[in-house]
Amino acid sequence: MTRVALLGATGSIGRQAIEIVETNPGLELVAAASGSESIDGLAPWTQVGGDLTELLERAEPDVVLNAVVGFAGLPATLWTLERGVTLALANKESLVAAGELALAARERGGGLLLPVDSEHSALFQCLEGRRAEEVDSLVLTASGGPFRGRRRDELVDVTPEQALAHPTWRMGRKITVDSATLANKGLELIEAHFLFGVAYEQIDVVIHPTSVVHGLARFRDGASLAHLGYPDMRVPISFALTYPERAPTSVARLELAGTTLEFLAPDVETFSLLRLAREAGERGGTLPCVFNAANEVAVEAFLDGRLPFLGIADAVDEALAASDGAPARDLSDLVEADAAARRIAAEVGA
Repeated sequence: MTRVALLGATGSIGRQAIEIVETNPGLELVAAASGSESIDGLAPWTQVGGDLTELLERAEPDVVLNAVVGFAGLPATLWTLERGVTLALANKESLVAAGELALAARERGGGLLLPVDSEHSALFQCLEGRRAEEVDSLVLTASGGPFRGRRRDELVDVTPEQALAHPTWRMGRKITVDSATLANKGLELIEAHFLFGVAYEQIDVVIHPTSVVHGLARFRDGASLAHLGYPDMRVPISFALTYPERAPTSVARLELAGTTLEFLAPDVETFSLLRLAREAGERGGTLPCVFNAANEVAVEAFLDGRLPFLGIADAVDEALAASDGAPARDLSDLVEADAAARRIAAEVGA
């Protein structure tokens, strides 16, 4: 029996994870946490808000599924990696913000880090059993969100309701806006760099409107392996929670007849957050942390009506320009860089 701790139980990932646990007799939900909603009775150990590491200490799980949104998920990520507990990571922001620290913690703890993002889960599966020297490059796919094909001048008056109308995925509000701006793909680009140890110039992003191909790995012999399936997060969640096995799910099997595989280059001038993320990752240090923090604040301001859609990228750009990007020696340095970026982005969205 695998003891599962679920952090972020009331979000989109959390709700689907509960479904996976309930239908798999080999999984037991021993702890659950939410940010603000009551979850009494969901698991033997539950918590609303507060220090999530205290919950994990009490529950002693075998697997931690971290589906907390944003930088707030970082302490739980580091706790899990330090102790060698298997981490099913849906909180991409903690790895983006603390990539070097997280990898060092994993090295010390010796546990498994299994990505839950559909794209990184796909790449993990394509790369499994392959030596690093065999890999030529990786390809992340993006749906393009609701504004695919639009020019910058067509995005001036975008409303939160329009940005939240994603054409293929059903996700939380923050990640849905990130998909609309392509910030989400920028975060995933940085996450892929740390997860797979691949240089940024070896990671490509393409727009794939139907979201059937979730990731593709190219190898030195000219071959490529792709992971295909209908867009359904239950697949990567189940894969991470039941690894190394593949438990059955109720997800429909892909019908190839009539399936369209179209790929387009991203417009990084209109959707500049993807470009800014790559630049932040390449420059390194605390700049990925700054990118993430400023984006979180700017997205919240946009959803609250205090910042226009295009202002999200402007706020992130200002925060990056104001930061020296010095490397973080420890968690306190990251917290400081995160706070400084939030202050700058908040001023833009005031």
